[in-house]
Amino acid sequence: MGDNAGMKTAFADNAWLSDGWHRDVHLALDAQGRFTRVQAGAADMQAPRLGRWVLPGVPNLHSHAFQRAMAGLAERQTHPQDSFWTWREVMYGFAAKFGPQALRDVAAMLYAEMLESGYTSVCEFHYLHHAPDGRPYDDPAEMSMALIEAARDTGIGLTLLPTLYMTGGFDGRPLGERQRRFGHDVDGYLRLVDRLRAHQATVLEEGRLQVGLCFHSLRAVPEAAMQEVLTATRATTMPVHIHIAEQIGEVQDCLAVRDARPVEWLLDRMPVDFRWTLVHATHLTDEETRGIAARGATVAICTTTEANLGDGLFPLRTFLEAGGQWGVGSDSHISVSPVEELRWLEYGQRLVSRRRNIAVLPHLTSTGECLYAHALAGGARGTMQPVGWFEAGDATAPGTRADFLVLDDEAPELTGALADNTLDRWIFSGNRNLVRDVYVGGRQVVSAGRHRDRDAIAARYRRTLQGLLAD
Repeated sequence: MGDNAGMKTAFADNAWLSDGWHRDVHLALDAQGRFTRVQAGAADMQAPRLGRWVLPGVPNLHSHAFQRAMAGLAERQTHPQDSFWTWREVMYGFAAKFGPQALRDVAAMLYAEMLESGYTSVCEFHYLHHAPDGRPYDDPAEMSMALIEAARDTGIGLTLLPTLYMTGGFDGRPLGERQRRFGHDVDGYLRLVDRLRAHQATVLEEGRLQVGLCFHSLRAVPEAAMQEVLTATRATTMPVHIHIAEQIGEVQDCLAVRDARPVEWLLDRMPVDFRWTLVHATHLTDEETRGIAARGATVAICTTTEANLGDGLFPLRTFLEAGGQWGVGSDSHISVSPVEELRWLEYGQRLVSRRRNIAVLPHLTSTGECLYAHALAGGARGTMQPVGWFEAGDATAPGTRADFLVLDDEAPELTGALADNTLDRWIFSGNRNLVRDVYVGGRQVVSAGRHRDRDAIAARYRRTLQGLLAD
């Protein structure tokens, strides 16, 4: 079917819908690439056959695209107590090398890799706003537009989260020299959001761009500034993302200055609801964990990055039992694989509990299916895009975008796979990519495991990375 914007129908031998696997599923799409009908148990009707195993694509809830270019470059000990904080200094040095074209080239390569692995949309937590010396570009949205163009280059859905970053700590200290390019005051930040929302309106027919609000962290945004931004945008339903409780040091600093833990403080002082995504939320009390679930917020768990940085483990079992919503993100992109994020989320829980099959529920006893179901539901909520589940019937979730992937049914790992074990076999069978084809909005962007424009995107990336590494 190639990059066929006119794709109207397709047929899946088996498709994973909101209530499990169904056979002989006919998919009907409108001209904007949204589902209009999903019919299980259908006759073939001569629609193009997708393959044996068809699943919704995975939303990626947390990304810092530029960090993909430094994967593997911070793995030498620089301090006897190496941690997130020492890694951050390496990251700041690398971030200083990026201009708009370099950001676009690196992001395009990353987004192509995401699509090849089964991610079909991404939340970009973006704070490289200004030139390295801190001066705004002539167009203050130039770096943001580089990310939008990278998403357009590759075909991935993008929730762009321009990030407000104002202070260097809970004590309100000014940003450091290497943080200057991240900074805004509230007025400048709101102008940037308005500029990006105006652009979103001009490309509304494409249906793949959502602009949201983003506070870097409690240590980087004072309470009054958060309230001012939320008040100024209260008439909107934009998503709201924030890093929180990733590090023990952050929890201790918040207690010292605000006399409350980060999530405790946030739930008490801010109107946290379904629009909010709390990124990491690693270090929680049981009360905080249940409080997030009760407010309907989503948690973005970034297992491979959290492991790489030595952050800690999210209290998954308690959150599941409280009915919490969560999804996964690749964050610093030391891995670009939803399968690895999900597998190591489960394995981390097994290691600390010394038990197996932790991420299950009474009605969903397959670990792979439970993990994938939460990644879809939480991912859809966190992106605030019309993605995630599709259901049988005439009104799949009206307007749901046709983002889906097809597994390689010839892969040895899926030999003899059955509906009740396909997801478990995919997630828990190793690192070889089993995604064969990927569609976003009904357009094929990956065929036989390769992005449609991989060669050109990779050539630009290689040139750009060589320049970044040479500086």
